[in-house]
Amino acid sequence: MNPVLKRTLTGIAIGLVVLLAIVFSPLWVFPWVIGVLAILAYVEFVQLLRMKSGVSPVKRAVLLLAGLVIIAGGLSALTSVAFTYGNLMLLYVVMVVKFSDVGGFAFGLYSAKHMKGGNHKMCPSISPGKSWEGMAGSIFASCLVALLWTGATHYPIVKSLLIGFAAATVGTAGDLIESKFKRWIGVKDSSAFEFTNGMGGFLDMLDSLLFAPAVLLVLMKLNIG
Repeated sequence: MNPVLKRTLTGIAIGLVVLLAIVFSPLWVFPWVIGVLAILAYVEFVQLLRMKSGVSPVKRAVLLLAGLVIIAGGLSALTSVAFTYGNLMLLYVVMVVKFSDVGGFAFGLYSAKHMKGGNHKMCPSISPGKSWEGMAGSIFASCLVALLWTGATHYPIVKSLLIGFAAATVGTAGDLIESKFKRWIGVKDSSAFEFTNGMGGFLDMLDSLLFAPAVLLVLMKLNIG
């Protein structure tokens, strides 16, 4: 199967499972599920770091601690959203962030194929696939989802657009940081488990959620617009 098609179909399947789980699960489940995801992502991080030779023990220890803080701390913001605002708003945050990935992928792929000379690369030394056209697609998709949710969130348009913009930009930042780490290690995806080979690892699936939920949680509490 084509790798892009495989990733797309896998992403859709996982997305549907996550959607149903978020909507119908009791609140007490979320800390356990998010904790398991954080552990799996951290195991991948540790496995990747072990592949890098020539790293001093002190630097390795600092990286291990930083990875733990970023992964556990970042994903714990999802639990805070669930307990503060409930299942529906947790789904809102996840959708606003993850649809930025969808928009970025779609716009980036389309512009690369149909623009004369290809699209404009954002930072090819870190992530060759990232483009400014893809970034525009990420912002568009996140803002569109945020606006479509205004009936449920009752947020003003200005606040919804700000949340969408923040989800896309901060989510992309998380993606780029993880990409920089993988490039430093010398691998293409973060898979550390056989069943995730070919579709990206847990770090790849969660990278955009490492920082964005905490930022969105702050914005959701502010009286904007």
